Amino acid sequence: MNAKKTLAIRTVIRRARRYDTLVALLGLLALSIGIFTLAALFIDMAITGIPRLNSEFFLNFPSRRPAEAGILSSWVGSILVMMVTAFVAVPLGIAGAIYLEEYARKNWVTDVIEINITNLAGVPSIIYGLLALGLFVYTFKLGQSILTAGLTLALLILPIVITATREALRSIPQHIREAAYACGASQWQVVQHHLLKYSTPGILTGVIIGMSRAIGETAPIITIGALTFIAFLPPAPGQLNVETGQAAGLFDWLWSPFTVMPIQIFNWTSRPDPRFHENAAAAAFVLVLMTLSMNAIAIWLRYRLRKNIKW
Repeated sequence: MNAKKTLAIRTVIRRARRYDTLVALLGLLALSIGIFTLAALFIDMAITGIPRLNSEFFLNFPSRRPAEAGILSSWVGSILVMMVTAFVAVPLGIAGAIYLEEYARKNWVTDVIEINITNLAGVPSIIYGLLALGLFVYTFKLGQSILTAGLTLALLILPIVITATREALRSIPQHIREAAYACGASQWQVVQHHLLKYSTPGILTGVIIGMSRAIGETAPIITIGALTFIAFLPPAPGQLNVETGQAAGLFDWLWSPFTVMPIQIFNWTSRPDPRFHENAAAAAFVLVLMTLSMNAIAIWLRYRLRKNIKW
């Protein structure tokens, strides 16, 4: 009887191991398909676009002549829009997450807010563009400007920042809070000196994920009226306006028309001339490098911060 039971147990174990091996192979196959597809697309884009990368490509404005066209206005516009997005979304997202996680009472109101935040993270980006068109452009009269674009993308990534910050706060052991309260710290002191310090790596991860999504968005930016062809830069602070004879203010660039990298890429890919497609591949390569650079900086900062944290 014992021998039969042992044989049956071994049979079950062998069957389970075969299933585990099969699932692992299927997972490896799926991962390999995704990685090789992404690598093939990236290599093809690099081979097509890298020959166009030179100083003139970065310092020239768009042109109807593909050999003279550049991405100056688009990469400057992308950086300025991302600055506004980060300035708005990061403080609001972190503050909202702290309130919901540490201060708000757990009742049906907070439950509704949490459900809506989760749902907003999955709303198509074009909806945010339509919302921004009606709210910022027509209601608040902000115009089709860098400020409007930054606020639109800030709304887009706000649920991501809030969710990531809340998860980072939840990961902190409860005894950290209890020890701080036992030493006489107030609730804000606990948040400021302990919770934010320990949750910074997780918060940073959420911020970079949100910014990486925002930098590649096209639909909401087109909806609020971003230009597809622009041959000038936003006015720098102190720059003299030839028409009015006045110097630009510190924040006048916020009200300037703009374009961004994804729109420039879309504009070039829609043209029949294959030389414009080479320009689009080069611009897409630069955009990918910008995104990878943001992620690399975030990974490095997260590693350094986690290394310095002592529980």
